Amino acid sequence: MGDPVNFDSVSLDGILSDWIAALKEYSVEAVAVLGPNPFGGLDDRQVLCVHPPLAGDAAAALAQSDDFGSNWRESDAPLVAWQHIAKAGHINASRWRVLALAHGFQTMVRVEFPLPAGRAFECFMFSPRELTDRSEAAALVWSALNVWPVVKRSIAQERSTLSPRERECLMLAFNGLTARESSMQMTCTERTVNYHLANAMAKLRVENKLAAIQRACWIGAI
Repeated sequence: MGDPVNFDSVSLDGILSDWIAALKEYSVEAVAVLGPNPFGGLDDRQVLCVHPPLAGDAAAALAQSDDFGSNWRESDAPLVAWQHIAKAGHINASRWRVLALAHGFQTMVRVEFPLPAGRAFECFMFSPRELTDRSEAAALVWSALNVWPVVKRSIAQERSTLSPRERECLMLAFNGLTARESSMQMTCTERTVNYHLANAMAKLRVENKLAAIQRACWIGAI
């Protein structure tokens, strides 16, 4: 089921490159990850990473489209989608499909990683050929599940301005601990915990702890 992914590369681009290399037997030539805009509305998505860069225009058009957006997630639609984008019925539907076809891609496999409040991270894998059966699509999904933890961690490191202590305080709050309980676990004062939480809220542009936790989730920090 493909070669093992080499995670020795420290850069996010290197991780994505290794991921594509591991999927060479399935002819995957591009991967993209979309995520919520933490400062936007429910429908606002961003391109978090894409490799190779030439696929960036298709990924950006996909993020701006309604495809697989909030309406998809609010329905009973599956977390995995597999489409032959070269089929005639799709060509006029969305600009990203036209751009993907221009790059020679015929097939797209999507895997969703849900987040609080109706958001999600979405991994897309593009191939220049049609997949022959469901087992090939399943192999791509399995690869995304395996690589996602390190991809998410790398995305968070690039996107987040939170300090390690601010992130720790938010994580403890996410797990239901009060500031007092967090201070005991962190071996510091309750005032220090509240200081870190206040800084985190300022950086995430929110006015309460719950909203800070949500936005931290949306950028992959917790």
